Amino acid sequence: MAYFLQQLINGVTLGSIYGLIAIGYTMVYGIIGMINFAHGDVFMVGAFIALIAFLALTAIGITAVPLALLLVLIIAMVLTAVWGWTVERVAYRPLRESFRLAPLITAIGMSIVLQNFIQIAQGARVKPLQPIVTGGYELFHQGSFSVIVSNIQILIVATTVLVMGAFWLLINRTALGRAQRACEQDRLMAALSGVDVDRTISLTFVLGAGLAAVAGLLYLLYYGVIDFFIGFVVGIKAFTAAVFGGIGSIPGAMLGGLIIGLIETFWSAYFTIEYKDVAAFSMLAIVLIFFPTGLLGRPEVEKV
Repeated sequence: MAYFLQQLINGVTLGSIYGLIAIGYTMVYGIIGMINFAHGDVFMVGAFIALIAFLALTAIGITAVPLALLLVLIIAMVLTAVWGWTVERVAYRPLRESFRLAPLITAIGMSIVLQNFIQIAQGARVKPLQPIVTGGYELFHQGSFSVIVSNIQILIVATTVLVMGAFWLLINRTALGRAQRACEQDRLMAALSGVDVDRTISLTFVLGAGLAAVAGLLYLLYYGVIDFFIGFVVGIKAFTAAVFGGIGSIPGAMLGGLIIGLIETFWSAYFTIEYKDVAAFSMLAIVLIFFPTGLLGRPEVEKV
């Protein structure tokens, strides 16, 4: 029981990171119907910006952990949001009225560009970070095994809950959220009703990149190492989470992230770790057989 509970804690922590990234995929798809395959690499860029910010703050003598975390979070979100906005303006906006395959190909190309840019700028070796958030709490002890929840795990789950709450308020209680929901239903009608569609889409990319930066910072703090390739690996799993929960559904993206994280963690704990990805993708295939739009997805109604 103790071992199971420990793996449950680990799975929820990992799934929270996947869920934050998956929201970026599902937001863009919900509004413009495009899979932004470069989003995983925007997450990777956010992790590198957070690492560089930590090193810069240490160099100038800012070592207080709460202040350093707050400053790094702000820096990473702002600069990564600029990246997301630039990617949308340069790579996607010119192709918005093109045939549907063009933005998809461009997204894959932009993913490769971001990967290679970071590889050239920062090198191909893994970049370590000394533990910033340490310590934890022992929940209970059973035999020779102790169930421990670390402070970084508490921070990750608490941050995810706060971000999801803020995001719910943004989508449901603000003018931007109403504009996003209008564009999701019908972009042409939204434009005729006075909604600035281009601005709404750009801000959606900015918000998605900001969430990716939060996930990148949490990933860096949790694992302590990053490299230029994490965006592809984690991005694919986050995209899988978005499809699992229902692409276009923000609660579905978080639910899918939690499920993928739990599947990976429990499979690694009770079976062979080499097949954890096979287990996650196999479960996705099984779910899509019975729920073609995902667990919380809504069937698309084609307008004629």
